[in-house]
Amino acid sequence: MEIAVIGSNMVDLITYIDRMPKMGETLEAPNFQIGCGGKGANQAIAAAKLGASVLMLTKVGDDIFAENTINNFRNYGVNTDFIQKVDGVSSGIAPIFVDSSSQNRILIIKGANAYLKPIDIDNAEQQLRKCKIIILQLEVPLETVYYAIDFANKYNIPVILNPAPACKELDISYACKCDFFMPNETELEILTGLPVFTMDEIRLAAQSLLRKGLKNLIVTLGNKGSIWLRGEEATVVEPYKVNAVDTSGAGDAFVGCFAHYYMSTLDILYSMQKASLFAAYSVTGYGTQSSYPSKQQFEDYQKSMI
Repeated sequence: MEIAVIGSNMVDLITYIDRMPKMGETLEAPNFQIGCGGKGANQAIAAAKLGASVLMLTKVGDDIFAENTINNFRNYGVNTDFIQKVDGVSSGIAPIFVDSSSQNRILIIKGANAYLKPIDIDNAEQQLRKCKIIILQLEVPLETVYYAIDFANKYNIPVILNPAPACKELDISYACKCDFFMPNETELEILTGLPVFTMDEIRLAAQSLLRKGLKNLIVTLGNKGSIWLRGEEATVVEPYKVNAVDTSGAGDAFVGCFAHYYMSTLDILYSMQKASLFAAYSVTGYGTQSSYPSKQQFEDYQKSMI
């Protein structure tokens, strides 16, 4: 396998709204969609859609959503040998509310994701140690994330850590063991306690983490593009202008696409540019994984943008 994703899966319950209801108010919403999501799963599917060979290590619940989630991975060619069901527990659920400006608000119920433990990494050791890169997020227990980082370091496997959802309890010393640390601007603000309203503020917040020893810090900035910081250097990747209808899963699209192209080229800036375009494509469609282009669709899209 080129890529191993150790992390979460969720069932997305997406409600499209004109506005959030007030306390005690009932509103009719114009549309609803159910789909497969979760940060780990989204990143795995994004890479797989582009043709990457992907292994997923995750847990699903003992409910009506479990088989659908597993079959969804299989339909995209993701290896499911290490996806296990947890008896008596629900699958992870993510109610998502998307407003008329395409911005989203997300709640997560971890469910079976909370049962992904270090022993599960040990059980998959023979396959994981053959992978070229490991992708991690924070929708599973921190002890599992830390164990996965140490595992990757032991076998000299590059690591991407996407600190989402942001967690102040995250031990930055473990992030420094990763090759890439990829928060969005909101996550950067939570992790540092510093404002991120302007590009200068983003740089200052980023520097506060880089001084602790991060190798490569890539901050995704939504419609403002992304920025790659290392040492005293900073490189901005400008955004692609599109008509966004749903930004759900765009950050995951970026991470999965970046991993795929980085494995192919080892070129960070090139991979960021590809990931930015891939994420831009994703926000022009509804849903998360369903909005990600296939390899052919992405190639056609790139040609259309020239």
